[in-house]
Amino acid sequence: MPTTWSRSPEEFHKIYLANTDAFYRIGSANLAPELDEFMTKCALSLWSRAGGIGQRHVEMANQIYSRGRQQPKWLLWNLTSSVCEEDVFLPPVFFWNLAESDAKRGTETSRTFIRMLTNILLYLAAVDDDVTYSEAEFITECTDRLAAICDTTGVRKSREGLNPLDFVTSGEPSFVEKHSAQVQTSGGGANAPKPEEKEPEKPNFDELMEQLESLVGLETVKKEVKNLINLVKVRKLRQENDLPVPPMSFHMVFLGNPGTGKTTVARLISGLYAAIGVLSKGQLIEVDRSGLVAGYVGQTALKTQEVIQSALGGVLFIDEAYSLSSGGENDFGREAIETLLKAMEDHRDDLVVIVAGYTGPMEKFIHSNPGLESRFNRYFFFPDYDGNQLTEIFRMQCKKNSYTLTPEADEAALKMFTRLYEERDENFGNGRDVRNCFEDMVVRQSNRVAGMENPGKEDLIKVLPEDLVDPDEEQV
Repeated sequence: MPTTWSRSPEEFHKIYLANTDAFYRIGSANLAPELDEFMTKCALSLWSRAGGIGQRHVEMANQIYSRGRQQPKWLLWNLTSSVCEEDVFLPPVFFWNLAESDAKRGTETSRTFIRMLTNILLYLAAVDDDVTYSEAEFITECTDRLAAICDTTGVRKSREGLNPLDFVTSGEPSFVEKHSAQVQTSGGGANAPKPEEKEPEKPNFDELMEQLESLVGLETVKKEVKNLINLVKVRKLRQENDLPVPPMSFHMVFLGNPGTGKTTVARLISGLYAAIGVLSKGQLIEVDRSGLVAGYVGQTALKTQEVIQSALGGVLFIDEAYSLSSGGENDFGREAIETLLKAMEDHRDDLVVIVAGYTGPMEKFIHSNPGLESRFNRYFFFPDYDGNQLTEIFRMQCKKNSYTLTPEADEAALKMFTRLYEERDENFGNGRDVRNCFEDMVVRQSNRVAGMENPGKEDLIKVLPEDLVDPDEEQV
């Protein structure tokens, strides 16, 4: 079910003023009557694409007025009767004048107007809690036609391009890419038939458990995951037999340094939960602060909501989640947290959120908000890999890529990774450091083999001790 948009009409008016005032500072405040009228028409066209006008739309339409102008008093019947019926977006006359003026003066007022329009339309699209494909199409149509005028009149390219689809997608495949089949078959019309979607195959539980067991180290984590899976299985059995089950939060906190397998385990948990029926799909959506927080006032909620929508049925994995609360009281990260908390409650039956990061900052993050403390009560600690485990990961990388360590090279690798572990500092990357060492080894081995005459297959796969260490560095 869609979530309720948390902002009041009055709050939207503040957002509208913030955007229009910023434009008027470089444009002309004399445009206010025309701009407000144009924005209202755009809002009506936008909402009509989503299925019609309701009372919530009336409340928001009454907030579309610039500073110093009288507030409109739309009623449902006259707003509905004013819905634009035109299928084609028509740029206003004043925009043509802006673009021609910019072309003569070398300014960017018209392109700033496009960014302002996009920002406001994204808010208006979220009024009914769901930014639909038809609404996104309309916003894109508006911005494309206005940008075409800028291109035609010779307005220089803006330093800050703004694509509306960037704010209704999540860093996964773009909105257009996800709907490419619909666009190709129907031209993207709002009422066009949608292609049939195949039911995704359920992940194979046994295969996922084998992958979990094959992970190097992480014995405590693997045990906790298996305990959690067993607990969930028993809960489902009790439900199927009409027995009560106590409340349970499926959200988790992963604590540990980079490269310790947190993302891998999150992906396995998502698949395992789908395999036993806790989640409907089992996909993993991985983001960090940049995937949730926008750079303009109020866009963070929209951006976060779209990420959440893409994660429904699976796991939303937020890396370095503590960065959301580290920017102070006015930081947009706090808006992302509030949006996230509400979604965790509204979609608690088909969404699992895993937040991850360094132990100290993550503990501060969880304690920074009572809502976080109440929803995250299951903690997994991912320790650093020791020298033996790092070496085992390295051996697996070699085997996977058809390289063979000689006994001497294997011994040298163990010494190298043991020293790497013992001398680790705050920049220690665990598995990431192993990957870097492997890639460096491949370069050195390739350079050595390239200098041989007629190397055979055995030469191509053999790894010697000198392939592990840069000759300019001190030998292990």
